[in-house]
Formats: sequence, C-alpha cells, structure tokens
Amino acid sequence: MSRTNVLVVDDIANMREDIKRLLYFEEDINVVGEASDGKEAVQLAENLKPDVVLMDINLPGMDGIMASEVIVNKMPDTAIVIISIQGEPEYLRKAMAAGARDYLVKPFSGSDLAETIRRVSKSYKIRSAHTPLPPTALTAPEPPQSRRMIVVFSSKGGVGKTTLACNLAVCLGQDYRKKVALVDLNLQGGDVSVMLNLSPRGSIAELVQEEDRMEYSLVNTYLVPHLSGLKVLPAPLRPEQAEVVTAEHVEGILKLLKNNYEYVVIDTSPLFNDLNLVAMEAADDILLTCTRDLPAIRHTKTDMEVLESLNLSGKVKFVLNQSTLDYGIKISDLEKSFNASPAALLPYDEKTVLSSINKGHPFVMTQSNCKLSQSIKLLAGEFEKLSSGSAASVVSKRSFIGKLFSL
Repeated sequence: MSRTNVLVVDDIANMREDIKRLLYFEEDINVVGEASDGKEAVQLAENLKPDVVLMDINLPGMDGIMASEVIVNKMPDTAIVIISIQGEPEYLRKAMAAGARDYLVKPFSGSDLAETIRRVSKSYKIRSAHTPLPPTALTAPEPPQSRRMIVVFSSKGGVGKTTLACNLAVCLGQDYRKKVALVDLNLQGGDVSVMLNLSPRGSIAELVQEEDRMEYSLVNTYLVPHLSGLKVLPAPLRPEQAEVVTAEHVEGILKLLKNNYEYVVIDTSPLFNDLNLVAMEAADDILLTCTRDLPAIRHTKTDMEVLESLNLSGKVKFVLNQSTLDYGIKISDLEKSFNASPAALLPYDEKTVLSSINKGHPFVMTQSNCKLSQSIKLLAGEFEKLSSGSAASVVSKRSFIGKLFSL
C-alpha cells in the first residue's frame, strides 16, 4: 500500500497529539514528524520531504503563511493543508496565495482530516506525473458523472425550500459520508446560515469581489464548515450586496464546486432570475417544491410551464411538502395532473420544523427517527442510487409536464 507521509505543524502540543491520534488507524497515512513553529517546520520539511504538511497559521516567529511559502518554493511536490480556527478568512486567503492547497477548520473530525490529506496528496501525485495546462479563470475540468448538482426551487415562498435544502444536504453529508457543498443563492433573503446556526464572516458577495483569479482554493476559503461535514457558501449579509453577484460569477463558482464535491445543493430565491436559471441549467436535478394548497399549486403550474419552455423539464423532480395537511386536494389527483409521482412526500410536522429552525439544528440530526427526517433520508438514498447507477430514476419516468388542474 502506498502511504502518504505527513508533517504536523502546530504550536500547541495537545493539538499535535490530537491530530496524530486521529490518524493513528489510517493505514495509508503516516505521520513522519511534528514541528512547533515555522522555522522548525521548514527544516523538517527539507529533511523528511513529506507528501503533505498540516500547517497551523498562528505560529511563533515565522508564521504558517510564511512557512508555507518557503516550503512550496523549496519543495513544490509537497502539499500544504492549512489548519485554522473559524473566522480567519483573510489569513486563509493569504495562505492560499502562498501555495496552500486546502484548509481545515478546528475542530475537525478524523474522517475530514484523512479525506483532505488523501485528496491533496492524490492531486499532487497526478500533477507531478503530468505536465499541467495553464489554468483558466472560472474554469474547471469536467466532473465525474457520479457527482450531482441539485437545485431546490419554487416561485412561491413558504413551501419549505430552505428547510428541504439544508436537511437534504446535511443528510447526504452526515448519513452517507459524502462531500457536500450547500450554496445559498437566495442573495437578498437567504436563511441557510440561520438554519444551520452559522456565523459567516464572508459571503458569495465578498468572494466575487476578490481581485485574485477565481479558482477552487479561493472559493474554499469562503466555505463555512458545518458540524455535519458539509460546507456552506453563504448569501450576503445585507440585501444590497447581492447586486455585485452576476450570472457569470455563479456559473463559474458552481463549476468549481461540482468538480470538487460529490453533491452541490443549491437553495434559491423564489424567482425566475438569471442567477437561478444559470443554476438550473448547470443542475442535474431540480427539486420543485410544492404544498397542497391552491396558491402553491398555481405557482407549480407556472413553474412547470416555464421549465418546459426552457427545455429543463427532464430535470424536474416533484417534492410534496406538508403532504399530510388536507386542503381538499387529494395526492392521487395531484399525481394524475402532474403525470408523475412525487420524489418525496414530506409529512406536516410543525413542532419539529419550528424547533429546528429556532435552534439552528437540522432535524435530520437532532430528531433523525421522526417521520419527516425519514422521508428526507429516503430522498437522499434515492439520489445515492442515481449517483451509483443502481437506479434508473428517482421518480416515475412519466413526464412531469402534463395536464394540471384547471385553476
């Protein structure tokens, strides 16, 4: 078995011991040394020639950014992974500019640590074996077909889009151990950060104003980690900041994310604007979210007609939220009118949802056995079947664009 040699750099001895303990049972990863400051890190890197250096930013004397730059210049085949506390986006950007290829935010899990080490080590081995092509701004190689981009949409507010997007992303990241990015594309009123109890310092608005060439290492510094394992690209903190984000920005960011994540889940604003349409064009699946009340059904009719006119109807999967609330419209009638069975029936559970939102704890984590959580886990499982090629479709093969109610 080919082993990846790792040098651990942190000025806190307990942290170095924690990292070594997390990696102890990883048979393909070998900790070859540890350093407590930047100068020692450079010396050990020269002597040991590790594949990966785990580099803390805040070090006495020569800090982690300076040490990373020296190591990259002297040993270009050694990959730097920054380990940092949350809330240091400026330092992280400087570290990426110095040559670091990824970062982890303390505290991190053993699986996140090992996965990051393997990923950057593999990319460097591939790079050393091939002559790289000049990088192009906002471009990325075509991702494997097993990776999926999922847009959650409805032109009507209040149907549970954000709740679905957050809990689906968390489920894919936590239950299925997938690498998941969640993008809040509701730029003037996004609530993903609130629902996940995150306090981001930056957002997509600051990201697109960076002077540096857009590449994954830069995007990665703006992704906020969630304890479930997923990473979140937040919406702007203020509505007026949304104006700086263009469709071209969104297209480039989504390409980079899809090339680096197994799933990209996108929450959207309730509008057919250029940003949402770019996301839908790039998506593999569009989860059209609806409830059983008449206004929601009217919006769904319009949404389906628009998506059909844009030749996007083949991506649509219908999710019926609050399905146990009876507004006098039977689910069987909806299925006949939509000419398709729902990809998921999410039961009405106001107590669970409100508690989850107010505490910022996704219910698929805190109340994993409730019927609502189980419904979302079934939906996530169907996407896993699609990604692995073991299922032909997550819903009925019949067209979604059928005769709807005459409303």
